[in-house]
Amino acid sequence: MVLEATASGFTVSLDGRVVLNHTSSAPAIFVGIGEERMDMYRGNFDIEDYVIERSRLAHAEIDGRRIALSERAGQPPRLVLTLTDSAIEIQALDPLINRFWMRVAADHDEHVWGGGEQMSYFDMRGRRFPLWTSEPGVGRDKTSEITFKSNIKDRAGGDYFNTNYPQPTYVSSARYALHVETTAYSVFDFRHKSFHEIEAWAIPERIELFAAPSFVELVRQLSQRFGRQPRLPEWVYKGAIIGLKDGVNSFARLQAMRDAGVQVSGLWCEDWVGLRQTSFGARLFWDWQANEERYPGLRQKIAELNDAGIRFLGYVNPYLCVDGPLFPEAERAGYFAKTAEGATALVDFGEFDCGVVDFTNPEAAEWFAEEVIGKKMLDFGLSGWMADFGEYLPIDVNLDNGIDAKLMHNAWPTLWAEVNANAVASRGMTGEALFFMRAGFTGVQAHCPLLWGGDQSVDFSRHDGLVTVISAALSSGLLGNAYHHSDIGGYTSLFGNVRTPELLMRWAEMSVFTSVMRTHEGNRPRDNVQIDQDPQVLAHFARMTRLYVHLAPYLRTLSAAAEETGLPVQRPLFLHHEDDRDTYAIQDSYLYGKELLVAPVWQAGQQERLLYLPNGVDWIHVWSGEAYAGGQEISIAAPVGEPPVFYRADASFAATFAALAEL
Repeated sequence: MVLEATASGFTVSLDGRVVLNHTSSAPAIFVGIGEERMDMYRGNFDIEDYVIERSRLAHAEIDGRRIALSERAGQPPRLVLTLTDSAIEIQALDPLINRFWMRVAADHDEHVWGGGEQMSYFDMRGRRFPLWTSEPGVGRDKTSEITFKSNIKDRAGGDYFNTNYPQPTYVSSARYALHVETTAYSVFDFRHKSFHEIEAWAIPERIELFAAPSFVELVRQLSQRFGRQPRLPEWVYKGAIIGLKDGVNSFARLQAMRDAGVQVSGLWCEDWVGLRQTSFGARLFWDWQANEERYPGLRQKIAELNDAGIRFLGYVNPYLCVDGPLFPEAERAGYFAKTAEGATALVDFGEFDCGVVDFTNPEAAEWFAEEVIGKKMLDFGLSGWMADFGEYLPIDVNLDNGIDAKLMHNAWPTLWAEVNANAVASRGMTGEALFFMRAGFTGVQAHCPLLWGGDQSVDFSRHDGLVTVISAALSSGLLGNAYHHSDIGGYTSLFGNVRTPELLMRWAEMSVFTSVMRTHEGNRPRDNVQIDQDPQVLAHFARMTRLYVHLAPYLRTLSAAAEETGLPVQRPLFLHHEDDRDTYAIQDSYLYGKELLVAPVWQAGQQERLLYLPNGVDWIHVWSGEAYAGGQEISIAAPVGEPPVFYRADASFAATFAALAEL
């Protein structure tokens, strides 16, 4: 980075581009004091800030690569910036300030992506994004009936910016990236045409900047910074992971699916720990060990599945229910987060209470990794699991490391991922056991091998349906998360909103062209159609699994590339077509690797799909074999069973792709 003094301030440039332009009349840095109000209810947060002071640090004194900032000449500096080759280190000299704002120079036509896992808007330009891990909401659209009802009932409707996985990192179409090193509540505000404003409710340690001649190189740099995942386990390529929570009957249902031609890699039974009934639906019993009443002889059943080449997966989260046997063991050892009075802090998870295992306590983290995940899951025979939650750290608990829970809240998903990864590594199963998470924050990439998109509604809605998992995969993928997938058919069914066979089939079609195919029965299985309950859906799903298996040789190359370069499996169109600016705002189609373009049908009743083919290459329609020139928008027939998929005319896997039409 280059620092240059100007007549009334300074500029900071990165690779020839001005990122900070600070003058006395238009300063780039502001500090202040705020008093926040944060209320959590079952993972949903009501947050507001009362800003007592916001001061312009208009005066700058430069000494080498050090900038001392004050409000005006003659006053003591309140903040010091120190430039390194790739970062701006920040030090507060005034101990009272707890708010920070920085304005980054922007182009009027600039596009911005990232921010963790964004569900509603891939291109973040023109909107404001608070970055705080939470439940994403049900409906996530304040104009919709389901969001209104969710807000009335449980304050759970959400909005476009709510996400399980925020991250204060963005990628710019100007081919640079910016990361804010902080765990505090922060905001990216991209509404202004000439600057992006960064806000943090604590003084960040530093602002990190990355520049590259191409988007591919920029993603490589970011994946090096935040961490890369190992290759997908070989067993994943055998077919879909079938999610069933039907107790011992799950095995018979799985066999019936296999008899119908479904290609299977795993059986995922999240109810392996038992169930409890709530008004939300059937919920799991949060004590992480096999429930012999619901799954008698499970260890033997797992061995039999392994003999058939099928893995067994379960479920775990970082909380322990008060009525389970693990809770008193952890409480006696002092492994839970505490209240201000020193008692075990309990969290209401919807009609049952749980303790929060304090992962800032090394002994508690080691206990959970070894005694729970290691001995009760891996040693029992599990090959993977959903590592759920991570967003629910209450902001009023006392933690072992002494850090304010408001500053640890965002960091919690990464700590949770590390506990899981350590357990897997302790058994020498990294790259073999596969756990997947919905929650995340900076650094989760180094520990979590697979993301899933969270709890979408069982519908085609714009802000909580099928299309949102595309944006989620693309935004998180740019930041080093190579592997992403979702619950086929969605999860959340409330207020009479139930799955249709069409939704299940369209979701399965998209999932063929993701890292992992995995089904889920949802929160209310009895109210919603399941894959094995409708002959047409089952036959369609069996064919989709055959397509996934057929593409396994191609997916293996993408997995190898992810390990070596950090490139995600699902990629935005612009990643390999960066000179075609018409691709920059597209979020409902994507590249599967470099050679396949996928445009899922994400609206109900749609038999044709409008889509854009990037410039610079010809594209072959998989199902018809017809060739189309790039650089144009086309309308293509998209009956159920033939999702719009194209391959590059120069694809190295052209023969593999062409053969899809014959399966």
